[in-house]
Amino acid sequence: MDTAGIIRETEDKMRKTDEETARQFATVRTGRASRVLVDDIKVDYHGTLTSLKQLAAINIPDPRLIVIQPWDISSISDIERAILKSDIGITPVNDGKVIKLTIPQLTKERRDEMTRLARKIAEEMRVSLRNARRAAMENFKALQKDDRITEDDYFKYQEQIQKLTDKAVEKIDTMLAAKEKELALV
Repeated sequence: MDTAGIIRETEDKMRKTDEETARQFATVRTGRASRVLVDDIKVDYHGTLTSLKQLAAINIPDPRLIVIQPWDISSISDIERAILKSDIGITPVNDGKVIKLTIPQLTKERRDEMTRLARKIAEEMRVSLRNARRAAMENFKALQKDDRITEDDYFKYQEQIQKLTDKAVEKIDTMLAAKEKELALV
């Protein structure tokens, strides 16, 4: 692989890590209703695991309520079962036509737990970034050993990769700070 390919691959890995961080942070409950809490719940619909967002309209009429209206009313009990099995920790209320999920107010302990979870996610993503940086540096080192780049080029690329890493870590830290602030306000 050439130097441009190594840099592109590293940028791509770091971008995907940032996207994954945002996706995982979205699943951390903050005491506010959000589609992300239920979108990817898998429902056994006629023997096939199907995501909830494909089976129902999901609405947020107020900050503490999620209303799920199945396209096919016969699937309502399957959806209810899937919600109960999921790890969101909310008991659904089924009125025969829609399922309502009332998001409880977070206790201080739960808020602290969610903050710790967000910090753990951020640290895992930072490790992922460092692994991408290390892989790129090993590739550059191999190019240097094969005399395909000079030692000066190696240090130049090392600096470039470090700047990419610092920028990606900064994004994760910004996302973490926003999530912590969101959790503190609830």
